[in-house]
Amino acid sequence: MPTTLPAFADVTTSDSALRRFLHGLPGVDAVGLEARAAALGTRSIKTTAKAFAIDLAISMIDLTTLEGADTPGKVRALCAKGANPDPTDRTAPRTAAICVYPDMAGIAHEALAGTGIKVASVATAFPAGRAALPVKLADTRDAVAAGADEIDMVIDRGAFLAGRYLDTFELIKAVKEACVRPDGTAARLKVIFETGELSTYDNIRRASWIGMMAGADFIKTSTGKVGVNATPANTLLMLEAVRDFRAQTGVQIGVKPAGGIRTTKDALKFLVLVNETVGEDWLDNHWFRFGASSLLNDLLMQRQKLSTGRYSGPDYVTVD
Repeated sequence: MPTTLPAFADVTTSDSALRRFLHGLPGVDAVGLEARAAALGTRSIKTTAKAFAIDLAISMIDLTTLEGADTPGKVRALCAKGANPDPTDRTAPRTAAICVYPDMAGIAHEALAGTGIKVASVATAFPAGRAALPVKLADTRDAVAAGADEIDMVIDRGAFLAGRYLDTFELIKAVKEACVRPDGTAARLKVIFETGELSTYDNIRRASWIGMMAGADFIKTSTGKVGVNATPANTLLMLEAVRDFRAQTGVQIGVKPAGGIRTTKDALKFLVLVNETVGEDWLDNHWFRFGASSLLNDLLMQRQKLSTGRYSGPDYVTVD
């Protein structure tokens, strides 16, 4: 898709024009949003449907390691786990991607060759985003050159919260352009808002529209590095945004909740949100992902329980 859609060319010419557009979006009914998210979270999924949903959730995971102590060996082990999550059951689906820091993207690219699993790399001075633009763009280009199929960037929350919406838009646009390889192909871009720092639901809606207008392929809740990360309510709000954006433009954008999603019960609640808000078009790992590290183990344990009738426990899955 083009970096800026023609439908939004006029509203992205100046800060004042963009502000008028963003502040003209409908205000978020916080009580209603949270009540709907809570109500959808009570839906029960049983037997065959649950087995399908567990496999779907596994296939949507961006299996993640973003620690200062990451080593090439740890990244290779995580890649092996993503490619073969349950060594006792080869029918277990592979994860969607392995998400690492830029300096580990080459290691992951080599380890995942031939698996079909994507290499996702964080970039733009993740997680705080406190760096000059040339540094952020170099960070992105290095990851793409090393073999990253997807880039998870962070916005400058300081700029956004100060009302510098056009700066936020231009940053995303510049990173989108940096995702393009010399051969013309491009890494897909996930834009992280760090919703826990945006303070209000109205801000989350505005950030979602900035990201989509600037060329995001995915909008993502969080880095997983702050106190409040993905919640059913903020994810529901972002799903509503991509639904409305497609209705207006015909362009489909993915959604990635990340941080704090640890159990099968949590994951199934999010899948219900997807199904009831945007429908089956998004129930695919090309359009919906979970950013997680420990979630996979719980999904595997629940999967084993469904197939054997016994709960194996954490000793029967590999430690990340």
